[in-house]
This record gives sequence, C-alpha cells and structure tokens, in this order.
Amino acid sequence: MWKFTVRRILIMIPQIILLSLLVFIIAKAMPGDALSGNVSPDVDPQTLEELREKLGWNDPWYQQYGRWAKDLLQGDLGTSYKYKMPVTELISQRVINTVWLSLFSLVFIYIISIPLGIISGRYNNSLADQVITSYTYIGFATPLFIFALVILWFFGYYLGWFPTGGSVAPGLEPGTFEYVMSKFNHLILPSLAIALISTVGTVQYLRNEIIDTKEKDFILTARAKGAPESRVYNRHIFRNSLLPIAAFIGYEITLLISGTVFVEKIFSYPGMGQLFLESILVRDYTVVTALVLLTGVATVLGALLSDIALSIVDPRIRIK
Repeated sequence: MWKFTVRRILIMIPQIILLSLLVFIIAKAMPGDALSGNVSPDVDPQTLEELREKLGWNDPWYQQYGRWAKDLLQGDLGTSYKYKMPVTELISQRVINTVWLSLFSLVFIYIISIPLGIISGRYNNSLADQVITSYTYIGFATPLFIFALVILWFFGYYLGWFPTGGSVAPGLEPGTFEYVMSKFNHLILPSLAIALISTVGTVQYLRNEIIDTKEKDFILTARAKGAPESRVYNRHIFRNSLLPIAAFIGYEITLLISGTVFVEKIFSYPGMGQLFLESILVRDYTVVTALVLLTGVATVLGALLSDIALSIVDPRIRIK
C-alpha cells in the first residue's frame, strides 16, 4: 500500500505543475485586470499604464509565471488587489467555513443516501423503491442553485426556522456555547440544500449495486447453504455494494468544495466559494488563480483518497 501511495504522490507532482501552468495562462488570457473598472475614470490612462508596467503585468506571460511559481513555492500566493492583504491570509479566513460546510454536507449525504439506497435496492420495484427513484430523478433534473433558492425561501424566509445568511450571529464571543450553536445553526440549511441534491447519485449507485449483487452466484450459494437473509444482506450484499461509494468518496469531497460556490453566494455564507465569485467580478486574478489551484490540488488528492479507500473496503483488491 505504501509503495502505491508514494508512487501516486510522485505522479501528482507533474500533474500539479501542469495544472498551475494552465490556471495561470487561462487567468492571464481573461480580459481586463484588477485595475479595469475599479479606479476613478478621472485617472489618466497613462498613469494606469505606468502602474501596470511597474507591477509587471506587461511582461511576457512566462516571466510572470516564473515569478508567481517562485513565490508559490515559498508559500506566497500574492496580494489581493481588492482586499489589500496577502491571499494566504485572506483564504485562511474563509477556508475553515468552506471545510465545515463540506463536512456537514458529506455527513448529511451519507445519512440520507445509504438508508434510501438500501431500501430501494433491497425492495426494488416496490412502492418505496418507486418513491425513492422518483426523488432521484427530480434531484438529477433540478439545478443546485434553484433548489438552494427554494430551500432558502421556504425554511429561511417563509417558516423562519433557520438564518438566511452569514456563518454566525453577530455579537457572539468565539468559543462560547452560544457561538458554537449559532455556527451549527447557520450550517444546517446550506448543507442540507447541497446534500438533498448531491445525494441522488449515491442513492442510484447503491441501489444498482445492490440489485446487481443480489443476482451474483456467491449470493445464491449463500442462500442455498441456508444462511439467514439478514446475514446475506449485511455481510455479502451490502459490503460488496459499498464499493462504488468508497471509490467516489474522494471525488465527492472535492465536488462538494467546488459545489459550494453558488450555495455560499445564495446563503451569503463567507467561504471560499463566495470569495471566488467576488474575485472574478472585480478581476482580482491573484485570488482567482490561488483558489482554482487549491481546488485542483484538492481534486488530485481526492483521486488518491478514492483509490486508497477502495483498496481498504474491497480485500480482493491488492494494489502493489
């Protein structure tokens, strides 16, 4: 296992280098810069051009990339032109909120999807299976941002059960019980909005795997030997049906991080997704490239995590 992990990490190095190069080139190819539309129209265009020259924005792209990559290796992601502060510090203020939102969403996804997938697969073609399948079809057809808006309006504004914005109520002291409960209360609605849509894929995977596994020869053999039905499902069908879920757990995490972009904007949740959209609008490309690069690195790490999880769940797989 450790040989496989080391080999995959070595393969990840050129992948991350190529990713950083592509992210930088695409960001530089986008129209405008941090000074476009963000300064007074009375400022002399010649002054703006001199400032761009001073900042090195008129240099060839490979020179700019070289400086950026050098700073990146030293842990310096640059300076935000909007917030006038280091990007590393800016992201560190937001990343914990996105991590908590992703973790809560992931917990809700598996709490919802695993029971529904088991019921739908074990009792396929029943009324319960038809209801669950209809739910997954609706989930596949509904855009996340539309569903999030409906959830926000119904539970936030109409019923008033949950806060409609922010990550914590103002005026609370960090570390107190009220502060923790307020953070938890602000997380429930956006994480449920993500989970109720994202869970449909996991339900379908688990349902199909259970149905397919029920027809395998080793299941028929176990039943022929007189094994109790509960043991057949718990030890044979369910365990083998978990393979697709284990295989996609790493990708699920990275998809959640990228999928929180619109949800954070809709719920005014101060995370990396909201920061990403705000940075694009003001052309703060230093922040944009840093966030895209971090998401790409998280995706590569998620692929590694998925392979490791799959080899742990399925003892028949031996990756050398």
